[in-house]
Amino acid sequence: MKVRGIFAGFAVATAFFTRIPVATPASHAERLADAAWAFPLVGAGIGGLAAFAFLLAQLLGLGDWPAAILAVLATVVLTGALHEDGIADTADGLIGGHDRDQRLAIMRDSRHGTFGVVAIVLSVLLRAAALAGIGEPISAGLALIAAHAASRATLPVAMFVLAPARADGLGAAAGRPRGLFAIEAPAIGLLITLAALGPERGAAAFLLAAAAVFALGLLAQRRIGGYTGDVLGAFQQVAEIVILVTAAAK
Repeated sequence: MKVRGIFAGFAVATAFFTRIPVATPASHAERLADAAWAFPLVGAGIGGLAAFAFLLAQLLGLGDWPAAILAVLATVVLTGALHEDGIADTADGLIGGHDRDQRLAIMRDSRHGTFGVVAIVLSVLLRAAALAGIGEPISAGLALIAAHAASRATLPVAMFVLAPARADGLGAAAGRPRGLFAIEAPAIGLLITLAALGPERGAAAFLLAAAAVFALGLLAQRRIGGYTGDVLGAFQQVAEIVILVTAAAK
């Protein structure tokens, strides 16, 4: 991969996953598959900024819970609640719909139903509870870096294995990553997780997150015939939660 291509891929992934204004040579959604290798690296950066928010809150004398909530809030602001919106729409569609067409229609509706609201609340609470349970800022920061890197490292694999559930939308526009990227991304995510959490806990966290995403992927395949952009957001949220909870386990 050429140096110019590396920077372009990283810029596309940054533009898609964050609200940071980054100039890209084309629509970031249309080039997303070509930037798949960079997903865990951008995720690590998001986790690093969340870790800084957690540390700053601790230095200001706030307790573990306020620091944890502020760290989660920092990621929500940085990403524009991209993945929270995805898990909400996925919960509404996969649980509330009666058939494939209705489920896809529900997921496309910008309004959130009961299942979606519950999904967002549970996601925020579980992540904040895990961070508050860790408490110590360095350990919590490393857990955040691992969780955000590894959770996004699962997405290229899902995009490679599953088919888009509809002919239009983000899933179809993003394209299918090359097989090499579907290997590189999880490999990078795994290395970051092992470095941040240690070999034993890191491997356990990564495997549990992969298993959770696999299970959700099977459900999405059965209920709507593949993935959408919302489903990718749900994959990220589920994997992030699993890794943080595993990191917090005593």
